[in-house]
Amino acid sequence: MNNNYRDLIRNKNIDSTQDNLLTSECCENPCIEERDGNKVCLNCGLIVARTYVGNERRAYTVEEIQNRRRTEPRWRDFGPRTMLPATKTDSKGKSIGPKEQALFSRLSKIQNSLISSIERNFWEAKPKLKMLTSKLNIPEYISETAWKIYSIVAKKKLTMGRSINGFIAGSLYAAIRVHDFPRLLDEVCEASLTPRRTVHRSLAMIIREVLPQLGLRYQPITAESLVFRFGNELDLPMHIQKFAIDMLREASENGLKRTGKDPKGLAAACIYIAAKDNSARKTQSLVADVAKITEVTLRSRAKQIKSKLSIKV
Repeated sequence: MNNNYRDLIRNKNIDSTQDNLLTSECCENPCIEERDGNKVCLNCGLIVARTYVGNERRAYTVEEIQNRRRTEPRWRDFGPRTMLPATKTDSKGKSIGPKEQALFSRLSKIQNSLISSIERNFWEAKPKLKMLTSKLNIPEYISETAWKIYSIVAKKKLTMGRSINGFIAGSLYAAIRVHDFPRLLDEVCEASLTPRRTVHRSLAMIIREVLPQLGLRYQPITAESLVFRFGNELDLPMHIQKFAIDMLREASENGLKRTGKDPKGLAAACIYIAAKDNSARKTQSLVADVAKITEVTLRSRAKQIKSKLSIKV
């Protein structure tokens, strides 16, 4: 025991001598303070040392794990800020008597009764929307628009008797279409684990009742926006992607009808033809797999586009 204590004292002395050596290399008037875990001289900017601080406490029981959990959100834009826990000890660790426990139980019931149905809906919907946006790598401005759309949905009480997950996915996809972001409805349904029929029904109600109130315009997805996305996923150069865009625009000007056709098929067909003409061949199965269409659809759309081009490819 004494040997361990002597070694600790020696290590402390070594650290102090190192600090003295570093301060000797500092400026003439050192002013050392701790900033962001480092001891820094404010006059010359020299980092003298680093401070390692560890306040982690180990949890062994279920109660300690629940009390020391850090992943829960502690601040939200809605609902009450103060929650009364059902513990038998106060903030100093002293046990609470039966009368005080009954009082705090009654106060917690009153506190829970003050929460409205919209706040309970928001408490459930906000984490789901945040998880969905992180899954799909959606930008923050689109997430904010989706939350505005869903807040109107909840205030109109459109979620009564319907799926909250469906309206969250529908609000997010409506925001994606408002900002013309290249994401597909199938991807949103897959990430939210919600059937396409449920999301489509919720999306129709949002387009009809919510978007006009917010003054937002729903823009259908175009084949031009999907060309760049499919080209990036297939690792095609930019000049091939631009050639595919020019090919699609020329076919449209020459009378190619887009109504009733999935834009995924048109974009995939243009990418396939452009890659084939520029010696960057991609197989039909690979292009169809990226675009999430069948090879039959790819071949038929490619044949229609070739028939409308002035220069046959």
